[in-house]
Amino acid sequence: MQRRAVAVRELYARAEAARYGRTWTTEEIMLGFVGDVGDLAKLVQGKAGVRPRADLDDALAHELADCLWSVLVLADAYGVDLSAAFSRTMDELTAHLTPDEDRPGS
Repeated sequence: MQRRAVAVRELYARAEAARYGRTWTTEEIMLGFVGDVGDLAKLVQGKAGVRPRADLDDALAHELADCLWSVLVLADAYGVDLSAAFSRTMDELTAHLTPDEDRPGS
């Protein structure tokens, strides 16, 4: 997924250079992500019945994918091995949330 996200980012960079004379910075990509998270929040409200719309399920899937794309692109920009970081974080959360008596060796 990360390779595909980066390939699409490269296409965006070409379009940005042609349109604006430069590519977006990582800060601008992050601001775009924040906007996408806001759009996602509205769609989650829609799923709760607060902001209904006809294409809600398709829009939700699209916005989740947009958000994931931004995370993948930002991870690449900052040299983060997202797969390793995800595994490590899930291990830490699992350890934190597992009662002591249920942990191996207890």
